[in-house]
Amino acid sequence: MKEILIRTLSGVLYISIIIFAMFTSREWFMGLFFVLAIITLSEYLKLVHLTSYLAYFILAAGFYFLSYRVFSENAVYLLLILSGFVNLYLLKDVLWTSKIPMFEKKKYITVIFYIISGFIFLTLIPVLDISGKFKPEIIVAVFILIWSNDTFAFLIGKNFGRHKLLERISPKKTIEGFVGGLAGTLLAGFVIFKVLQTHRLFDAQIYPLWVWITMAVIISVFGTVGDLIQSKFKRQAGVKDSGIIMPGHGGLYDRLDSIIYASPFVYAFLLIVDNVS
Repeated sequence: MKEILIRTLSGVLYISIIIFAMFTSREWFMGLFFVLAIITLSEYLKLVHLTSYLAYFILAAGFYFLSYRVFSENAVYLLLILSGFVNLYLLKDVLWTSKIPMFEKKKYITVIFYIISGFIFLTLIPVLDISGKFKPEIIVAVFILIWSNDTFAFLIGKNFGRHKLLERISPKKTIEGFVGGLAGTLLAGFVIFKVLQTHRLFDAQIYPLWVWITMAVIISVFGTVGDLIQSKFKRQAGVKDSGIIMPGHGGLYDRLDSIIYASPFVYAFLLIVDNVS
């Protein structure tokens, strides 16, 4: 009971800080996620046994020149393409190899195009609108979808899970939990659409229902993949959690693994939707 209470309080504090920063200003949002990125990067570097000050410099430069002050849209698109390839390569390694090769060599590839780029695209999502105006509602909605997937997957998997999803990597994950997480995320997407449609929270446009349903599927699928990839990194490192900063939850990488992996795909999807519409 004490562990559940600690886990709950820690989670509520974490969510409150994130939502507060999102709705305060873009500067607060960028500042918070830069700090979260630094801590997450630190945890990841320990997992892959890499000591590097250069990684933090690349993170800071990426945040400033590719997110806060975008010096070239083409550079962002190039980063998006390369990140997509690296993330899909990581997925391939999770499914078909016993050990992630990049864990042993070429570690900067995953540092830049998996961890750092994940945070860059996460901070670009709320300014994707053609007007360039900061819209916190969209990134809050993305986090709600991620949290819905995690919550429903946990509840359904814990109570009804019978068939393992990928036991050699994550023994606790089940097919029933994945389906439950997907259903919960679809439900959350529908609720978000109705709330935004009713209250007109977007100044520029209201995304139609199919966009939210598709985004829910993208977040559920790629968020689960991101969690599996992080589980494999931890298994290879021989640790249970990536850190201890969040009592009852582990490290920030444990909490943000899903959104880090999914954010380039979410960004790419919304970019296509905005350009087509």
